[in-house]
Amino acid sequence: MPQRALGDLRVSALGMGAMTLTQTPESDVERGVRAVHAAVDAGITLFDTADSYGPSSEMGVNERALAAALRRHPDARDRVVVATKGGHTRGPAATWWVDGTPPHLAAAARASARRLGLDALPLYQHHRPDVRVPYADSMGALRQLVDDGVVVRVGVSNVDVAQLDLARGVLGDALVSVQNEYSFLERSSEPVLRRCEEHGLAFLAWGPLGGMRQAKALGGAAAPVAEVAARSGVSPQRVVLAWLLARSPVLIPIPGASRPESVRDSVAAVELTLDPADLRLLDGAGQAVPG
Repeated sequence: MPQRALGDLRVSALGMGAMTLTQTPESDVERGVRAVHAAVDAGITLFDTADSYGPSSEMGVNERALAAALRRHPDARDRVVVATKGGHTRGPAATWWVDGTPPHLAAAARASARRLGLDALPLYQHHRPDVRVPYADSMGALRQLVDDGVVVRVGVSNVDVAQLDLARGVLGDALVSVQNEYSFLERSSEPVLRRCEEHGLAFLAWGPLGGMRQAKALGGAAAPVAEVAARSGVSPQRVVLAWLLARSPVLIPIPGASRPESVRDSVAAVELTLDPADLRLLDGAGQAVPG
């Protein structure tokens, strides 16, 4: 498994998003455990979760599920980095809310560390800016968590370039990553990706498959993906991930998976080298993609 930089760490070039492990009340727990173990066995060393991933309004469901799955693998906890996020809350009927206040972030980070069984969080990400709270105040709370030894490294998520620049000013070297949506069909964070390249920050791409799981996505704007996949004899998902890996040396896709088969197909993308003509085709197709 190739590796990429995450601050002072080297992690797998492909991560695993854990949200899908508990996305619905009917999620298959044992199948999710097998998916996590398949990821570890394939060399994935970066796992992404959040305190607000449900499906219910109860906080910490996904963190506990991921931690339990990793504990059942003989060497996982010594090999992997678990990244979590705070700043979202859940309300009645599984609604989503935002709380970027310093007291909430301080309490949320400590609660995440307890649930994950960690002395300090290796990567703690601010989930989303709270329009009611000055962003500098939220970033200051994360800086304090680093100073207090609760958090080792900080990431920000769902930000624009101005917010990223502000975060860098407050957090300094403690800021190591950005997590924004980025996929073949969603490229509006391109300026943020380029800013990450300028400053040596990892760019964790959430939603990297961008609708590729649905057959209808293989028409229209995504038709070139289907063309390249058919020519290469692989899945469209694998093509998209290989394209993302070639897009930037700081980009780390974090596809979600709840089945071992999905994990293995995603991991195979690191071995797929798209030829220059295919890369040009896919790069150019994005000019017509909204956003």
